[in-house]
Amino acid sequence: MNPLEILDAEARRAPSPRLHAFPLPAEWGVTLHLLDESVHPTGSLKHRTARALFRHGLRTGRIRSGTTVVEATGGNAAVAEAYFARLLGLPFVAVMPRRSAPEKIERVRSHGGTCHLVHPPLTIYDEARQYADDRGGVYLDYLANSARAVSAAEDDVGRALLDRVTPEWVVVGAGSGATSTAIGREIRRRGLATRLAIADPENSAYFPGWASGADDYATGMPSRIEGIGRPRMEPGFTPSLVDLVIPVPDAASVAAMRVLREVTGLRAGPSTGTALWGAFHLAAKMRREGRRGAIATLICDDGALYENTYDNDAWLAAKALNPAPHQAAYPHFLKTAELSPPE
Repeated sequence: MNPLEILDAEARRAPSPRLHAFPLPAEWGVTLHLLDESVHPTGSLKHRTARALFRHGLRTGRIRSGTTVVEATGGNAAVAEAYFARLLGLPFVAVMPRRSAPEKIERVRSHGGTCHLVHPPLTIYDEARQYADDRGGVYLDYLANSARAVSAAEDDVGRALLDRVTPEWVVVGAGSGATSTAIGREIRRRGLATRLAIADPENSAYFPGWASGADDYATGMPSRIEGIGRPRMEPGFTPSLVDLVIPVPDAASVAAMRVLREVTGLRAGPSTGTALWGAFHLAAKMRREGRRGAIATLICDDGALYENTYDNDAWLAAKALNPAPHQAAYPHFLKTAELSPPE
């Protein structure tokens, strides 16, 4: 098979994400659904994005036989790209900050990738571009290119979600912006009345940038929620497709991922928690307004990846993150449709 046929065959083998229900009070008339993207072979939503990036690179001629593929991240995107590079018999290098957690380095290596560690952390982008240039390779640059690649894919998350449910709201986080853009475009392609909300963590540029209309807005501060939030408005983010941006405290993101596990038994990471907390806000608003309908969001990755970080109380304390008050607000939310904790 040629490389594109290999990618198509892998997509056909991939498990179909299941749509889970999160229980809300029946009298609200509001249902909450989560599409489980953690079922992919590399355990996250970034699996779709990586497949789309490689397919786009092959179709445009940027990726050829023997091309060294380089990415500037040590997160789920690098893991998924390492998987597809190995599937296609290509060398893959993740340029990562020197202080990256050993677990992140091992995950990339477990899929056949190499880790090139640099310091200071924000040099990873220039280092990745230079590393690729020096070796005649290609810097995939998922932050800049993922939205374009995903929009050209036949299997993006917008189709996967909206084939299963037609909600009043879809709520997602934004990292590169590819997921929100794919979903927003699919909503409009289908002519749906569904609205798109972004749940945004602390320090991210998306909420203030969207609210102010400044496409070049930057905070200069990194997000503490892995996978989403950016210190600048990324080119893959399309504000015109977004109906609402909801700022979410980082501690609330952790609280929501814990509530998800306690209520449903489903394990997910903190970016899922951010979107879930945003969905709670919308459910409460719909309840107060007497509106009925569905809300949908995503399980972005497997919570087992975070046992030593967001699921570890000592690690959270070191990061000054205390989810307890937000967890305490959840029972109050079910009784009153208010997310603030009781006095």
